[in-house]
Amino acid sequence: MALNKKVEAILNNQINKEFWSAYFYMSMSNYLNANGLPGFANWMHVQFQEEISHALKMQYFVNERGGRVILEPIAEVPAEWDGVLNIYEETLKHEETVTGLINECVNVAMDARDHATVNFLQWFVDEQVEEEATVSEIIDQLKMFNCQGQGLYMMDKEFKTRVFVDATKA
Repeated sequence: MALNKKVEAILNNQINKEFWSAYFYMSMSNYLNANGLPGFANWMHVQFQEEISHALKMQYFVNERGGRVILEPIAEVPAEWDGVLNIYEETLKHEETVTGLINECVNVAMDARDHATVNFLQWFVDEQVEEEATVSEIIDQLKMFNCQGQGLYMMDKEFKTRVFVDATKA
């Protein structure tokens, strides 16, 4: 069955949002690196890689279903924040927005009775639950020690070890 045009349009929108998200996280990574937090910068760099893989996973799906992907210019992303806590609070807000966008993709696919796309999008629904929970936990930890001292040092050291694993291949 060919991809419904409304489904194709909303998936195109989401692909472009995923690429913007990648730039957003790379900008955060650069800010953190410039502010002496290489572990936190690495954490955000992995987020950048994840967002690219999400966009590609959707792109491959649209192509496989006979649709067409149209890439748009990537809008400017922020470059300044008020420290590491502010970055993760902005990350949580962003992930909550992405959750809403993914849910709308599911709604459009359901309205079109496109079960293949609904099934495909379930992976992204589950991913968003995990993303929000992870970032909420980081915010809680940062607040425990007021983003200072040994706690900040230990988190930065731990986050240096994070590596990209392309979960979209599974």
